[in-house]
Amino acid sequence: MGQIDNDWLPALSGEFKKPYYKDLFYFVQDEYKKNKVYPPKEDIFNAFHYTPLSKVKVVIIGQDPYHNYNQAHGLCFSVPKSQPEIPPSLKNIYKEIEEEYGFRPPNHGCLTKWAEEGVLMLNAVLTVRAHNANSHAGKGWEQFTDACIKAVNDIDRPVVYMLWGGPARKKAAMLNNPKHLILEAPHPSPLSAYRGFFGCNHFKLANEFLEKNGLEPIDWRID
Repeated sequence: MGQIDNDWLPALSGEFKKPYYKDLFYFVQDEYKKNKVYPPKEDIFNAFHYTPLSKVKVVIIGQDPYHNYNQAHGLCFSVPKSQPEIPPSLKNIYKEIEEEYGFRPPNHGCLTKWAEEGVLMLNAVLTVRAHNANSHAGKGWEQFTDACIKAVNDIDRPVVYMLWGGPARKKAAMLNNPKHLILEAPHPSPLSAYRGFFGCNHFKLANEFLEKNGLEPIDWRID
């Protein structure tokens, strides 16, 4: 199922020993054997590989991976450069950034650059059966990713959370670190972006907060 081998490991190693994680591990292994599952096994933990815990500046929380061919690669909202279509929610994210900064949207949807700059792009559920959204919900991933969010909450330095849509906004209840900034808005999906995601100004607000606290801002431009 892939491994975490950077500074996330001490923070999460206790989870790997819990009964729920053992059940989750065998469930996911079985799913990969019997069904088409996304992302590829080696990409499940990409959010952690690209963004070590010590580098986290911003957290974006998604729901579960894209469930069509060659879309999911372990970062929420992101697709590989080889994917010709930019997903609709990501198009709206690009629109909001263009409105805030004037940056021209890229012609692809790969967000690894953000991850490498300190944006943890974490789905609440890290695997999905092909063409079956939320098919791996309720199997244990939520408990694991909540432990990840708690590990970030415990960081003794400023961090920004961007919570978009109902499921992500519920995570605010576990965030109680006074050094951190919580930003909430509707989901960037075409169904809800016009209800307050557009105009939320989250990308500028995040950078203003980071700079105010002596941290390097995120360069939201994608080449």
